[in-house]
Amino acid sequence: MNKLTWFGHATLGLETGGFKLLIDPFFSGNPAASATAEQVEADFILVSHGHGDHVGDALEIAKRTGAQVISNHEIVTWCAKQGLEKVHGQHLGGGFKHPFGYLKLTLALHGSQLPDGSYGGNPCGFLLTTNDGKKIYLAQDTGLFGDMKLIGDEGLDLAVIPIGDNYTMGPEDALRAVKMLRAKQVVPIHYNTFPLLQQDATGWAERVARETDCRAVILQPGESLTL
Repeated sequence: MNKLTWFGHATLGLETGGFKLLIDPFFSGNPAASATAEQVEADFILVSHGHGDHVGDALEIAKRTGAQVISNHEIVTWCAKQGLEKVHGQHLGGGFKHPFGYLKLTLALHGSQLPDGSYGGNPCGFLLTTNDGKKIYLAQDTGLFGDMKLIGDEGLDLAVIPIGDNYTMGPEDALRAVKMLRAKQVVPIHYNTFPLLQQDATGWAERVARETDCRAVILQPGESLTL
């Protein structure tokens, strides 16, 4: 079973093959969060880039749960300097067979400065092939880029993409992304957390239904989708 939970903003939980993953665990200070950093459990924590609303509570949760942090080399080096022992660094285009599946870091068009101002390396998305063969693309924070078509060539069961605009793709570019990714299902994230990111997700999902063969699933913070 593969179950994706949206905790609000770009914070996700993924249960796959008995493992619990947290992606960009921003709970403290997140007005959309459906849980607290003290309530969630994790075996692995994936961090897409260095911004505070994505690194979030990763250090505290990792120290409490013993989870391994997976990110780019610069971010895991920074995490190690903060006292974490269980880290795994990768880089764009590189994949690794973790206990929960094969994880590849993809391109993301964004920034990556860490909360203390240090360099956070290249931002990334995540392309996961689970142990039972599901392909899940977590775009996280990114603008539209043409190589999304190549990611779509993988044959995606699920794509998770931002629609909030201003800092990431907005609804129009996100719709173009859906057409390139050609996933069976898509879940929008990174919207309505703050006034600057207000979007009509339902209206966007209706356009996805009209213009593509993809099924858009609108989750409320705390809701889950099972693959």
